[in-house]
Amino acid sequence: MEFRVDGKPAFAYTAAHALEPAKPTIVFVHGAGLDHSWWGLQSRYFGYHGFNVLAVDLPGHGRSAGPPLESIEAIADWVVRLLDAARIERAALVGHSMGALAAIECAARHPARVERIALIGVTYPLKVSTAFLEAARQNASAAFDMHTIWGHAAQAPLGSNPNPGMWMLGDNLARLARLAPGVLYADLRACDDYAEGASSAAKVACPVLFILGSRDQMAPPRTTAQCIRMFKSAQTVLVPGSGHSLMAEAPDATLDALIEFFSTETAP
Repeated sequence: MEFRVDGKPAFAYTAAHALEPAKPTIVFVHGAGLDHSWWGLQSRYFGYHGFNVLAVDLPGHGRSAGPPLESIEAIADWVVRLLDAARIERAALVGHSMGALAAIECAARHPARVERIALIGVTYPLKVSTAFLEAARQNASAAFDMHTIWGHAAQAPLGSNPNPGMWMLGDNLARLARLAPGVLYADLRACDDYAEGASSAAKVACPVLFILGSRDQMAPPRTTAQCIRMFKSAQTVLVPGSGHSLMAEAPDATLDALIEFFSTETAP
């Protein structure tokens, strides 16, 4: 479904369902260099089980017009303006990596609009290496390779895709190849520059879930433990064997954790 946000086209996948104000809403926010298709299984499931879903293409990604947003704070505020465009008052947010940082910031800045947040494959600070940033700035293929290799556990190239006939690394590279020059760099820079995570996490009052991969190279669980402690309270699900790309590497386990999280009542 196409919306207008800031006067520009903004796309969000709705699982082929019209939005209904009476239903609860989940907004899925992708990570750096990705798009709404990253949430294929999870967004479809909730869209067919009683929820409005908005799996967004952030500006400059997928079918949404650019330019890309340059900060986590800007992404957080854009999500709320998308809710306004969709005429949705309150929503839960599910974010991956960069999108998870945006979910934290959105819940802190707009508590009346956010019911709960699920944070997948994230830590704080989410720093990016100088080599990765420079390759992305040059729009070099090495940046796409780093994104893909570091974004998956070591078994990913060995025919371990849970979706038969699909090439997990090739799928990721194809998404990155569709990006306009500068988009991946803007995303990585936003993650690297984000400095408000600790103060924003302390402001989050809604329920929080972390879904983490035990073999995540970009957000290792040993560093995420400190991030979890920044919140007043948070649930954690650790997915054995998965890397950073949990929606692709462990789609069923990721979905199961989300189903459990969204099946519990929100405290009044």
